[in-house]
Amino acid sequence: MSNMSPKKLIGIIVASFVIPVVSIYLLVKLVSSVSSGSPDIGSLAMSNEAITARIQPVGVSKASVPIPAGSRSGEQVYIAICASCHATGAANSPKMGDSAAWASRISTGFQTLIDHAVKGFNAMPARGGSPDLTDDEVARAVAYMANKSGASFTEPKIAVGATATFDVSQAKQVVDTVCSTCHAAGVAGAPKLGDKASWAPRISGGMETLITSAIKGKGAMPAKGGYSGSDEEFKAIVEYMVDLAK
Repeated sequence: MSNMSPKKLIGIIVASFVIPVVSIYLLVKLVSSVSSGSPDIGSLAMSNEAITARIQPVGVSKASVPIPAGSRSGEQVYIAICASCHATGAANSPKMGDSAAWASRISTGFQTLIDHAVKGFNAMPARGGSPDLTDDEVARAVAYMANKSGASFTEPKIAVGATATFDVSQAKQVVDTVCSTCHAAGVAGAPKLGDKASWAPRISGGMETLITSAIKGKGAMPAKGGYSGSDEEFKAIVEYMVDLAK
C-alpha cells in the first residue's frame, strides 16, 4: 500500500462505495422484472368482487336456497321463528318439550291452537310475528312443537314438487357436517366415505333397499343418521355417499 500512487488509492476508495450501490440497484431491478408479470393491484383480477368470489366456500348452504311459499316444514318454521320464544319460555310461552306447560293447551285441540297462532294470542303476535307464513306453515309449526311436548297432531302435508331442489352441493355439505361424524372414520361399523370394499355389500342389495334402511336407521345409526330434513333430501345424501364409493 505504501508504494501505491494517490490516484490508485482514490480509485479503490471510490470503487468500494460505488460497487455495493450498483449491486443493490441491479438486485432491485431484477426483483421488479420478475414480479412485473403479477396482477396489478387495480386490475379486474384483484378487484374486491373477484377476491370475494375466489374465497367463497365450496358448497351451498341449505338456507341459501329459496323455499317456495307455503312449503316450510314445522321444524323449519320453529327454528326460524318460533324458537325465539318457545325455546326459552319468553313472555310465558310454553317451552317446546315441556309436557306440563303444553298439556292444557293441547287439551283445547289442534284447531284451537292453530287459530290462536294464526290470529295471535296473549303476548304472541299473529303468525308469530311473521306475516308471510301461510296457515299451513303455522299449523305445521304448532304440530311440531306440540308433538314434541306430548301431542300427536298431524302436520299438513307439503304439496309434491313444492320443496326446494336439494342439489349435490347441499348433499355434500350435509355429509361433511353430519354424516362424516361416523362415516369419515368408520365409527360403530359405518362404511367409510369412499371405501369401495365397505360399501360394496351395501350397494349390492340395491339403492332402494339401502336408502330405506338408512331412512329407518340400522344398527348404531339412528333414523336418517340424525338428519332432520325430508326423505327426498336424505335420499340425495345417500346417493352422494354411494357415488363417492364408486
